[in-house]
Amino acid sequence: MTHALDGVGIWSAALRYGDRGEAAAAAAELEALGYRALWLPDVGGDVFGALEHVLRATRDVTVATGILNLWMHEPSETAREYARLVAAHGRRLLVGIGVSHAPLIDATEPGRYAHPLARTEAYLDALDAISPTLPSTDRLLAALGPQMLSLAGAKAAGTHPYNVTPEHTARARAALGPHRLVAPEQGVVLETDRDRAREIARAFLATYLMLPNYVNNWYRLGFTEADTADGGSDALVDALVAWGDVDAITARVQAHFDAGADHVCIQVLTAETLGVPMTEWRELAPALRDLSA
Repeated sequence: MTHALDGVGIWSAALRYGDRGEAAAAAAELEALGYRALWLPDVGGDVFGALEHVLRATRDVTVATGILNLWMHEPSETAREYARLVAAHGRRLLVGIGVSHAPLIDATEPGRYAHPLARTEAYLDALDAISPTLPSTDRLLAALGPQMLSLAGAKAAGTHPYNVTPEHTARARAALGPHRLVAPEQGVVLETDRDRAREIARAFLATYLMLPNYVNNWYRLGFTEADTADGGSDALVDALVAWGDVDAITARVQAHFDAGADHVCIQVLTAETLGVPMTEWRELAPALRDLSA
């Protein structure tokens, strides 16, 4: 049975790379606030230790990777650690897997990043050959384009797209059909001052504007080279990062559900990159916890 996931979750680098004590306390409170999943990134380091830390701090909430970088973890390690964590904490672990980006992978080994679709398929096939393993029912793919979305439908429980719009969510749902999970990430800035909100959003998007996988996906959604130049156009920034009051954030999350999402994880953006935005999480929780498809 595919991992059940609905409602709204939290995507947070601070839960992975911030102070461990603060992360544990935050995870416990986020679960109490009604968020349905806690998503941790993976850009190096002991991802399974970080997952275990959050699992220990919580009781029932799903803990997920957004995403596990397949270049950094051999299939045997992923299968072994998944089995260990599920044995200790129950079936609360959902593993988002992704092929990452050439600038990150080639920085330490030039030329290593090649054939991303074939590399992802081979990784999933290797997992399937291991026993015990990370089953397809408990893994998602970080899929943006049509080929990776097709692979997500064939060899995973669904997809966890990042830096996307509700229009992309609709495309993902159409590609995967009604029985696969679609769980997009949505950046949000709880700030009603337009200039300040866009300043925070642009600071967040600066890195992604240099990554072809994201840029090409935005082009598929109808944006142009002019939109991705000079820090991003207002139209692109506003499409990727929801900003404003609680009602504005809620409306964007609901737009993903209306487009076919099963689950939406918000990434609250502030001026403090690895800060724990507990104030914003608390303020948003009452409006978000009852949203669903």
